[in-house]
Amino acid sequence: MGERVIADLTVDELKSLIAEVVDDRMMRYWRQPEPVIDKVALKKTLESIASHRWRSPPGAGRPGVVEMLRADRDR
Repeated sequence: MGERVIADLTVDELKSLIAEVVDDRMMRYWRQPEPVIDKVALKKTLESIASHRWRSPPGAGRPGVVEMLRADRDR
Protein backbone atom coordinates (compact mmCIF):
# COMPACT_ATOMS: atom_id res chain seq x y z
CA MET A 1 0.00 0.00 0.00
CA GLY A 2 1.42 3.40 -0.93
CA GLU A 3 1.83 6.35 1.38
CA ARG A 4 -1.45 8.02 2.24
CA VAL A 5 -2.19 11.33 3.90
CA ILE A 6 -4.27 10.94 7.06
CA ALA A 7 -6.24 14.07 6.21
CA ASP A 8 -7.47 12.31 3.05
CA LEU A 9 -8.88 9.29 4.95
CA THR A 10 -12.54 8.86 5.74
CA VAL A 11 -13.52 8.29 9.35
CA ASP A 12 -14.04 4.58 8.66
CA GLU A 13 -10.64 4.29 6.96
CA LEU A 14 -8.99 6.07 9.91
CA LYS A 15 -10.72 3.76 12.41
CA SER A 16 -9.57 0.77 10.38
CA LEU A 17 -6.00 2.08 10.30
CA ILE A 18 -6.01 2.65 14.07
CA ALA A 19 -7.40 -0.83 14.71
CA GLU A 20 -4.74 -2.33 12.43
CA VAL A 21 -1.91 -0.52 14.24
CA VAL A 22 -3.26 -1.45 17.68
CA ASP A 23 -3.73 -5.09 16.65
CA ASP A 24 -0.18 -5.21 15.29
CA ARG A 25 1.29 -3.76 18.48
CA MET A 26 -0.76 -6.06 20.70
CA MET A 27 0.37 -9.11 18.73
CA ARG A 28 4.02 -8.06 19.09
CA TYR A 29 3.49 -7.52 22.83
CA TRP A 30 1.84 -10.91 23.38
CA ARG A 31 4.57 -12.72 21.42
CA GLN A 32 7.25 -11.53 23.84
CA PRO A 33 8.48 -14.28 26.15
CA GLU A 34 7.35 -14.24 29.76
CA PRO A 35 10.09 -12.68 31.92
CA VAL A 36 11.80 -15.12 34.26
CA ILE A 37 11.45 -14.04 37.88
CA ASP A 38 13.88 -15.38 40.46
CA LYS A 39 11.44 -15.75 43.34
CA VAL A 40 14.18 -16.32 45.93
CA ALA A 41 16.01 -13.14 44.93
CA LEU A 42 12.73 -11.21 44.85
CA LYS A 43 11.83 -12.42 48.35
CA LYS A 44 15.27 -11.44 49.68
CA THR A 45 14.99 -8.00 48.08
CA LEU A 46 11.54 -7.36 49.54
CA GLU A 47 12.69 -8.54 52.99
CA SER A 48 15.70 -6.25 52.78
CA ILE A 49 13.51 -3.30 51.86
CA ALA A 50 11.15 -4.06 54.76
CA SER A 51 13.99 -4.43 57.26
CA HIS A 52 15.64 -1.16 56.21
CA ARG A 53 12.45 0.87 56.20
CA TRP A 54 12.52 3.56 58.86
CA ARG A 55 9.59 3.69 61.20
CA SER A 56 9.05 6.43 63.70
CA PRO A 57 8.94 5.36 67.33
CA PRO A 58 5.52 5.08 68.97
CA GLY A 59 4.21 8.46 70.05
CA ALA A 60 6.60 10.33 67.79
CA GLY A 61 5.36 12.43 64.97
CA ARG A 62 3.00 14.51 67.05
CA PRO A 63 1.95 16.93 65.88
CA GLY A 64 1.71 15.49 62.42
CA VAL A 65 2.32 17.38 59.23
CA VAL A 66 -1.35 18.15 58.74
CA GLU A 67 -1.67 19.51 62.27
CA MET A 68 1.43 21.68 61.80
CA LEU A 69 0.07 23.06 58.51
CA ARG A 70 -3.29 23.82 60.10
CA ALA A 71 -1.60 25.59 63.03
CA ASP A 72 0.52 27.60 60.61
CA ARG A 73 -2.53 28.56 58.59
CA ASP A 74 -4.47 29.59 61.70
CA ARG A 75 -1.71 31.97 62.84
